[in-house]
Amino acid sequence: MKTVKTLTLTMSLWTAGTAVAAAGSVTGSPALALASVVAAHSPTLSPAEKKAVAAFFDSKNGPSMKGKITVSAVRIVCRISNVDVTSRSCELTFGKQKVSFTGREANELYATEAFAGVPSDGAAGSTFESLSRLKCTLDPAALRDKGGGGADCSYEAAQ
Repeated sequence: MKTVKTLTLTMSLWTAGTAVAAAGSVTGSPALALASVVAAHSPTLSPAEKKAVAAFFDSKNGPSMKGKITVSAVRIVCRISNVDVTSRSCELTFGKQKVSFTGREANELYATEAFAGVPSDGAAGSTFESLSRLKCTLDPAALRDKGGGGADCSYEAAQ
């Protein structure tokens, strides 16, 4: 009996120490910002959808569209060096296609991830903002109403 209790306690402590991928979600202005900077690089969105997302992010009403716009990415990793202060880069994965960029665009996405509440991580002279399974849903009708709704994103911590 004592062995069973010890084994149960040991397994409980081991399980409690196991890392679990944290999920996150964001709505409103941060969600629209995150969806917008990712949409600009998405190979899965049509030109009309990209134009509509850009218009909403630019405080314009955007075109009338039926249905919602979904912006998604399998993985996003942005890195800013705190040693080489000129170094900033991002890599976005959309299915089998990867898009990489540096400079101002990378800084914009990095800062937007931080604004949306994505946790930062650091390692050996760099700070990372990364996530996986991003899915943002934009409702053009709600965004045109300008009532604070119409943009929702969910994501998981990058593995």
